[in-house]
Amino acid sequence: MIGQTFKMAWSAIASNKMRSFLTMLGIIIGVIAIVVLVSLVGGATSSITGEIEDVSANALSVTISDDKGHPLTLSDIQALERQDDSFGQVAPLGTTVGTIKKNVINETAQVNGTTAAYADIHNLKLGSGRFLKTADVENGSSVAVLNANASHKLFGTLNSVGNRFSLDGQSFLVVGVLEDSEDITTAVMGDNPALYIPFTVESRMAKQPYVTSFSVSPSTDDSIDEAEDALNKYMLQRFRGDADAFSVLNQSVFLDTIDTVTSTMTLLLGGIAAISLIVGGIGIMNIMLVSVTERTREIGIRKAIGASRSSILVQFLIEALVLCLIGCGIGLLGSWALLELIGVIAGDMLAVDMSAGVVGLAVGFSIAIGVVFGINPANKASKLQPIQALRYE
Repeated sequence: MIGQTFKMAWSAIASNKMRSFLTMLGIIIGVIAIVVLVSLVGGATSSITGEIEDVSANALSVTISDDKGHPLTLSDIQALERQDDSFGQVAPLGTTVGTIKKNVINETAQVNGTTAAYADIHNLKLGSGRFLKTADVENGSSVAVLNANASHKLFGTLNSVGNRFSLDGQSFLVVGVLEDSEDITTAVMGDNPALYIPFTVESRMAKQPYVTSFSVSPSTDDSIDEAEDALNKYMLQRFRGDADAFSVLNQSVFLDTIDTVTSTMTLLLGGIAAISLIVGGIGIMNIMLVSVTERTREIGIRKAIGASRSSILVQFLIEALVLCLIGCGIGLLGSWALLELIGVIAGDMLAVDMSAGVVGLAVGFSIAIGVVFGINPANKASKLQPIQALRYE
């Protein structure tokens, strides 16, 4: 019975292909809009969170805005690891801007002063050479770890270990080069060069002997909240209870905030795209009402030979559903092709995939549109009286 109803629905749709396609066009566009927009937001979210996790989502960053006459020194930072069992490694970060030179090459670079622990805290990966050592910091050695951009601009290669360059007139030896796109400053400075030097050297160059920013890793992955509480307690004691003198950023909380924002964006964009499906549903209801009018005599004949009201209702309802599902299928194919094209254009910058959840959402919404907007024409057809239907010209 149901199989025969589907055949009749397909026959009615195929008898006027152009009209059926134009009717499905709203569904096709709506499905493409939902799938592509939701997939793009999902891909962007994955890329952003992936970049943040690469520079250690499980870390605390502290910025001091007012030291209250009790500034932190490098020795204070090094002793902080022993303040609480929840603390892992601690590394200061001093930042300034300098001019790097090599022969005729002259570039402005971000100069980061830190210690050996910084690479572990922020998961920096080396393409060649090594990172800073404790001895470099203690001895004030003129050594530097370049990011990929700095190495390429100064030496034209990513393997520049052993070469020398000038930073604000002082000669530095390259001891390491970070992997391409593995530097936290890349997201901030784009293609501009950046480098890491011992904190003792950077603080002397910047004429800032105190620590105004540092990072702390938890002793275990599960102790991030405990470490944050202990760090806030230590800083409050240090700065006489003034919570405005410093700020502690928990990067895992930052990730949660990003997830909340992107989820809201997904719902918003999905809702906007769903309007296209609703418009498509209105088009289907309109064409089904026209179809009921055109097939009034057919409905009268079927009722005269014994067709029940429910069978007529199911026939037209299934016809509306088939229109929606065919449109949904075409829309999904179009979405896949468009996402593949976007993936080729974006390359590694954006990973876009058509997930099963998004496909299920599009199919479910299309079925709902078919039922909601198909029920009225189907109900109208089922209520036709046989005598009046047979008299219809």
